[in-house]
Amino acid sequence: MTLTDQVTRNIVRKLINGNDYRVEIITLINAEFLQFAINFFKQIAEAKLNNQNIDIDWYKKEMLSLSLPTEEIAINSGLNKKTITNMYNSGTREVVIEASYEHYDTLYKAIDELTKIEDLNLSLKIKFNKVSVELDINESLIVINALAVKRSALRGGLWSTAGKQTEEPLMITLCKLYNVPPENYSIKPKAKRIKKGEVNREIDFFLLGKDKEYKCEVKLMGKENPESADVVIARDTAVFVADKLSDQKKAQLEQLNIEWVELRSDEGFRRFKIVLENLGIPFTELGDINIDEKLNEIFNEIFL
Repeated sequence: MTLTDQVTRNIVRKLINGNDYRVEIITLINAEFLQFAINFFKQIAEAKLNNQNIDIDWYKKEMLSLSLPTEEIAINSGLNKKTITNMYNSGTREVVIEASYEHYDTLYKAIDELTKIEDLNLSLKIKFNKVSVELDINESLIVINALAVKRSALRGGLWSTAGKQTEEPLMITLCKLYNVPPENYSIKPKAKRIKKGEVNREIDFFLLGKDKEYKCEVKLMGKENPESADVVIARDTAVFVADKLSDQKKAQLEQLNIEWVELRSDEGFRRFKIVLENLGIPFTELGDINIDEKLNEIFNEIFL
């Protein structure tokens, strides 16, 4: 799951200007979820039309078909692949399929028992190509549950991705705003193999002093995020850049001699100047510049 360059640009611009970036991610989540929901309902309609025999579980036959990708099987069963991996310490196709089938059977039984107890009449009617299909309460609840799981998976994935993909362009933007010489910062990608044929690259950003390198970390978190400064020091972080920081976290960071920048504060990104001064990193004053115009110049350089 990746963000487009335009979304990343928008996030960095909002952070530099001290604005809330979250609307960018929420808009993306909504767009991806709504597109998924439309395609999912089309699949449901086609699957039910192809299986009119009331003696078979058409949903399981079609929506948990072994011909589907494992991620789709998991979502359609009411789980996401990450949850299965955490539960079974494995994300192999065999494990995902077994866990999905087991969960679906359990879910179906629970829904069936619930609908026998509750006096509730619910049905979904889906019209597709001028043909309509109707789902009974059991089928409707399974479909609703699958949609909820998908939105949750999208939400978690995109928020995590936003932080990872914004770190590098945000730090480069800060350096270029203050004209930090290129030899005084570096990007070190760490390749982490996920599975055969796939590599996930995590970025470490460093400011480079005369005789020392300083690791920088970006966290797009709110004030009430439970992550403490202890986690940052455990990663040997020298500079911590965050969306919001509570007074307590600032005090913790200062006690640990970790430089910090809180982007959504009165001082905002301009505190990066203090960080550069304290670390002995060469830079030039901002001067009387138009920040938005300067950001456009920088983005044209770093987003090719």
